This record gives sequence, structure tokens and C-alpha cells, in this order.
Amino acid sequence: MKRKFMIYVLSVLAAIGGFLFGYDTGVVSGAMEVIVDEDNGLLSGMESDLQDFWHELIVASTVGAAAIVALTTSAFNEKFGRKVTILVSSLIFVLGSVVMAVANAKEILLVGRIIVGIAIGLASMSVPVYISEAAPPELRGILTVSYNTMVVFGQLVATIICGLFAEVDGGWRYMLGLAAAPAAIQFLGFIFMPRSPRWLVGKGKIEEAREVLHRIRNEGVEEELQEIRDAVQQASQLFGFRTALKNCFAPGPTRRALMIGCSLQLFQQLSGINTLMYYAATIVRMAGIGSAASAIWISAGIGSLYFLACFIGIFCIERLGRRKLILFSLGGVLISLVIIGVGFQLSDDNSPSGVEQVGIGPCGHFTSCKTCLENECNFCSTANGHAFCFGNLNVSSCPVDGSDIYDDYCPTKSVYSWTIITGLALYLIFFAAGMAPIPWTINSEIYPIWARSFATSMSTGTNWTFNLIISISFLSLTTALTRAGAFYLYAGIAAIGWILFFLVLPETKGVTLEQMETLFSGPILVHKKKL
Repeated sequence: MKRKFMIYVLSVLAAIGGFLFGYDTGVVSGAMEVIVDEDNGLLSGMESDLQDFWHELIVASTVGAAAIVALTTSAFNEKFGRKVTILVSSLIFVLGSVVMAVANAKEILLVGRIIVGIAIGLASMSVPVYISEAAPPELRGILTVSYNTMVVFGQLVATIICGLFAEVDGGWRYMLGLAAAPAAIQFLGFIFMPRSPRWLVGKGKIEEAREVLHRIRNEGVEEELQEIRDAVQQASQLFGFRTALKNCFAPGPTRRALMIGCSLQLFQQLSGINTLMYYAATIVRMAGIGSAASAIWISAGIGSLYFLACFIGIFCIERLGRRKLILFSLGGVLISLVIIGVGFQLSDDNSPSGVEQVGIGPCGHFTSCKTCLENECNFCSTANGHAFCFGNLNVSSCPVDGSDIYDDYCPTKSVYSWTIITGLALYLIFFAAGMAPIPWTINSEIYPIWARSFATSMSTGTNWTFNLIISISFLSLTTALTRAGAFYLYAGIAAIGWILFFLVLPETKGVTLEQMETLFSGPILVHKKKL
């Protein structure tokens, strides 16, 4: 019992890397809403297009750095091991959090975001592999999914922190800087954690691997150690970065596994998840919710549902298996994206119109709120139905006293707002059940030991690359395709992903790490009569 408890301690400490990943994903949404609204702040005094550019750049810089690091540091992970990589990522995260907290210019904030991205890239590549290599087969799925649950828990904590500090002067500094605390805890705790037994065997440290297995197993140590040694010996000629690079892309089961693993990460991102996480508060405001603080707290409520839905994955992954769960999850994501798109389309099609032409500046001739704001004017409406489009005035000045001013998004009927928010909540529930954890789970378990560092680096880099594409393009995409069009596009991509995984994704439940190569040597098309 004591040794099995050690597995849970090890997994929790490792999964703090997931918490940091999630915290950064969640906190940037609320922090940027505060930074954008802040008078005399880092992004104040800019034209709206330039402000949107810096908004996207600051959000996406972390993702870009994580993508580059994940793609280029597999050799570091293989040479120094998973434990050292996680320790280094913890220290870098502390540094980046401090830099963001003390930033007095947008450029310094950008540097802090890049530093944090380096840490996240290292952690997201090494933590799932570390947990998977240390966990016994019957717990591997649950423990790896728990890593993703920590990601979501980090996102939830971030939205709560954002809500608490949304109306505090300089509150965004606390939002971004508090991540240094869990990073420091992970570093201190991980000093006492063992190295991965499979990595140790790969480095010829058999006795140390035996000692580690005795610390984290109740029984079957010698049998498992021999199985790992056989796998390493069989693939001994394939170790090394250049050899792994060559053989991963050679025809065979490893290339098939790599293509499926990268496809899982690609469709996880292209189905829009980090659009909804990075810009959650912005999307809620697009739905017609007025203040940044209100949007942040509604985002926190939705984030709570997201966190609770993660337990669907924990309870079902070893019961239903990876394949059934991901098809159920992605199908729900598809339906939810359509609901969000319909909500935005109804909102756009019913934008307040009949604006009175009062000749205020160059904006008085626009006849709807939508066209008013699209032309960078300001819209205000009164309780008795009067409405005005005006420009070249201070945004706090409206022609009629007691009217509401809209300078970002149009007012809309509550039924449309709640359609969008309901779709957003459903999306996160379905996504959390399968599409959030399973790409990481499958990628941590399907590669042979000689290819594990390189292939995991490639699949993680794929995740962060498409994460970057999504996060840096969302605001521009809503302009080019309309808000509804952007979510219809994500829905179409999700449909393609569902068909692909239905055809080619095999079930990995109950298969040991050393048996995966045999599984991926079977037919490319998976024949299933039932889901």
C-alpha cells in the first residue's frame, strides 16, 4: 500500500506542471481583459487594430515559445531525463512569472510570456511521459488523465483569481505573478522524486531502475524490469536522436503511431479549445455581457463545469476505453460549436438598428450597432428606445444622459446571449470528458522506448504549433468570417476529426507500453461494429 501511495505522490507533484500549463492558459484571458480596459495601462492609447495585434501577440507568444521548445528539446529530455527536465521547467516558470508581475511596459510583459512559454513547452513534453513510464498499466490511463485534470483545475483557479483581482488596481500583476508559487512547490517536491525506471534502463542503470520500481510497486518488479530490459535490448540499435528521427518516419508501426498521435493533438487544437480558454472572457462579452468583471465571473462559472466534467474522463477511461470516449467527446464538441455559431448568427442578424441620425461626427449615418462598431464608432442606447452612433467624442460622453455605451460589442437579447453561453458550457463539458485528456494519454503510451522522447516532442510540438495558429488568429478570424463563421469553421474541422478517428484510432486500453508496437502493426482501418 505504501509503494502504491508513492505513485500517487509522484503523479501529483508531476501534474503540478499541468496545473501551471492550465493556470497560464486561463489567467491570460482575464488578465488581458483588465490590461485592455486599464486607463493609462500597457495597451492604452492605441488604435483598436494595433491593440488587437498586441493582445494576440501577448497571448500567442507563450504558445509560440512552447511550440519551439517542444519541437527542439527532445534530445535534452532524452539525455538528462524526465525528472531533470521537469525541475528545469519549474525554475524557468518562476522566473517568467516574476518578470510578468513586475512588467512596466508591454515589451517586458511579452518577454515574461515567452519565458513562461519555454517552461510550459518543457513540462508538457516531459510530464505525461514521466507519469506514463512510472505508472503500472492498470493505473496509467487514470493517472495520465489526472494530469489533464490538473490542467483544467489550473484554468479554474486562474479564472477565480482573475475575478478576485479584476477590480484591484494593477490586479493583472497578481494574476500573472501568483503562478510562481506552485512552480516553486513543484521544484522543491520533485528534488525527492525518483527518475523514470524506463529511462534508467535505457541508460544502462539497471540497479537504480530496480530500486525505483521497488519504491513504486507492490509486486511484479522483476517481471516488469525484465520486460523493460528486453524491449530496450531489442531496440538498442535504434537509440539516439538521428536514428530515432530516421526510423520514426520509416514505414512501419511507429510512423503510424506518430501520425495518429500528431493528428490527435492537431484536432484537439483546431476544434477551438484554446480560443475558448484564452478568449473566454472576451467571448462572453461578445455575447452581450457588459463589464470585464462580469465576463470574468461568468467565465469562472463555466470553468467550474469544465473542471467537474474532467471526472467523466477519470471514471470512464479505463471502463469505456480511449476510442469510445474520444468519439463521444468530439461528437459533443461538434454539436456545441454549432450552437455557439447559431447564437452569434442570431445576435448579429438582430443587431439593434434604426439608429437616429443626429449628425454626431462622421459616425451619425450608420444605421445599426453592428455597422457602427465595425467602423470604429461608439454606440449608445437609452431605456426609451433611442439609439445613437457617434465618434470623435470621449467614449464616456453620450448624447443622451442615462444611456448605455457600447464600444466593443453590441447589446443583444438575453436569449441569444444565453444560447452562446450555454453552447460554451456544453463545449467545455464534452471537451473535458475526452478530447482534453486522451490526446495526451495516448501520446504518452503508444511509442516504443527508443522513439518516446522524439515522438512525444513531435506530437507536443504539433499541439503547440496549432495552438499558436488558433490563438493568434481568433480575433482576426471573427472579423474576416464573422463571429458565427469562426465557430462554424471549428465545427467543420471537428467533424473531419471525428471521421478520421472513427476510421483509424485503435483501442490502447490495457495494452502495456512494450506491446504497443504490435497493436500498431495491425490494419490501418479499425473495423468496429460498435462504438
